Amino acid sequence: MIAFKYTIFALISTIFNLLFQYLSFGAYDGFGSLYVAMFFGTLAGLVVKYILDKKFIFYHAPIDKRDDAKKFLLYSLMGVFTTIIFWGTEIAFDSLSGNPNAKYLGAVIGLSIGYLIKYFLDKKYVFIHKEEAAI
Repeated sequence: MIAFKYTIFALISTIFNLLFQYLSFGAYDGFGSLYVAMFFGTLAGLVVKYILDKKFIFYHAPIDKRDDAKKFLLYSLMGVFTTIIFWGTEIAFDSLSGNPNAKYLGAVIGLSIGYLIKYFLDKKYVFIHKEEAAI
């Protein structure tokens, strides 16, 4: 069941990411627009995915706002490596194809790989249960 929920949440986050990229291109289509769009898409997807993962995958109830902020920071740091995979794949598809929509296919592939890796990083380093941390 957890794999199904995680997949659905990854899909929702991917939709938010791509939507914000699309909107970003609508607002700005000049020099470096792909990088601007990827930044805003990543930010939108990150926030949505954190909320869903925290509540419905890892069942983490923050003690206070400081605890939640620390978890979000750690969650974000675990995403740096996976974001490199996602961005690299999207940029590669954009660069190697003449089709302007190829970047979105690259984004979906990169995000899928990244989310798979991120689950295990988050489980091991971010949302550690007290009994697991003691082992």
